[in-house]
Amino acid sequence: MKTLSLGYSPCPNDTFIFYALTHGKVEMPGFSFIERLEDVETLNQLALGGQLDLTKISYHALGHLRDQYALLRSGGALGRGCGPLVIAPEATNMHALRGRRIAIPGKLTTANLLLQLYGAGYDDLLVVPFDQIMPALKRGEADAGVIIHESRFTYLESGFHEVIDLGCWWETDTGLPIPLGGILARRALGSATIQGVDRAIRASLDYALQHPEEPRTYIREHAQELDDQVIDAHIDLYVTDCSLDLGEQGVAAVETLMARAEQRGLIPKSVEPLFSTD
Repeated sequence: MKTLSLGYSPCPNDTFIFYALTHGKVEMPGFSFIERLEDVETLNQLALGGQLDLTKISYHALGHLRDQYALLRSGGALGRGCGPLVIAPEATNMHALRGRRIAIPGKLTTANLLLQLYGAGYDDLLVVPFDQIMPALKRGEADAGVIIHESRFTYLESGFHEVIDLGCWWETDTGLPIPLGGILARRALGSATIQGVDRAIRASLDYALQHPEEPRTYIREHAQELDDQVIDAHIDLYVTDCSLDLGEQGVAAVETLMARAEQRGLIPKSVEPLFSTD
């Protein structure tokens, strides 16, 4: 029995997807998994250090990891209407925020990549964990912040104003879904193992979709917001058909993000294919 390290975030979409795989509800013969739950920027950094066999990452980080890791077709977060939001304590606009300090959930997050692709002048960045963006704004440590995950559902009641929906901007500009995060496997595992993992993650998600209440306790153990309506809204928003399989639109979205980031010099070029082709 070979054990593979598996990193994913404590967010409801990830714990929903991976519940069955890490609780013995579905199996991958000959393999077991030891999970490590961290915020996505920590997972990005762990992957950069080659410390995980399998991991959720931001698609921004994928741009720096393509030589060592292959993308899986299942388990990711892509969709429409689910992108990061720029918010501020007062009503403002993106032009006024050029040169101002903006709090982001990590340098390698897709939230930051979309901010940089939107335009130049957003270089004064305060990096804090994703759940600390709004507290940092309340303390006056930044003029605006880029929020992801549960914060999308709670920022209004906290008194903040939306400046721009970066996901809406991406969708309008490209016509493609928003590639937020994907699952990577170390290329050294070999194609057969990588494809087996892909099938196992898809089966894990299928199980959760068929038994949606069963993972609830596990999800609540790790969620930032315990309100069931927020948890359900989070899962509905980030677990999409693309989570089962990227499909043509999903692949096109990832390829477009990588190409635009390369053109801007925000990620290094790579000759490796997105997927394992051994």
